[in-house]
Amino acid sequence: MLYDPYYVILVLPAILLAMIAQSAVRSAYNKYAQVHSRRAITGAEAARRILDANGVYDVRIEPIGGHLTDHYDPRENVIRLSEGVYGSTSLSAVGIAAHEAGHAVQYAEGYGPVRLRSAIIPITQFGSSLTVPLILIGILLSIPILIDIGLAFFALAIVFQLITLPVEFNASQRAIRALESSVLLEYEEVDMAKKVLRAAAMTYLAALAVSLAQFTRFLMLSRRRR
Repeated sequence: MLYDPYYVILVLPAILLAMIAQSAVRSAYNKYAQVHSRRAITGAEAARRILDANGVYDVRIEPIGGHLTDHYDPRENVIRLSEGVYGSTSLSAVGIAAHEAGHAVQYAEGYGPVRLRSAIIPITQFGSSLTVPLILIGILLSIPILIDIGLAFFALAIVFQLITLPVEFNASQRAIRALESSVLLEYEEVDMAKKVLRAAAMTYLAALAVSLAQFTRFLMLSRRRR
């Protein structure tokens, strides 16, 4: 266990890929955070207009602290936009706010993948904290049942990430369509907002790659131990 070739071969390249994806997001966000929409639409205003255009009137929009902490909370039916998005008129802010509005519309319409993801969230939250300890203890003490349970939890977490991909991509597609069909941004501004959303989407693919690499690593370690 002191030397783990699977970590070097499988996990490390995936982590590097994730770091590159995160760097691309920061670069795109910072670049277009300096470019402000000609119509001076703030992130909060963009989200509100997209919600209203889809007949979703009961979702609140609130500011939240932090950097890129934007999210839609289906439990409280509220879109929370970070300080750099809520009141900003930048293209980054409008694109991110439109993406979160897309999530709210998904829930309002009962979009299939988002309903499935919501259904398995409790199980994945319970299992995620136990996955690695169970696998490592099982490998160190040669207890196959612990390894199998840990791997099962890990596999479920990967299923959750796989379901998350279409949810995130669809939210971005909804955002782009809304920006294209509305008068929120000029044509060339929409292309800039797209770059922010596409860079963000790549982080979910990179995160999935890391999880798949880790799962394969633990699977190989467990087989070697057995």
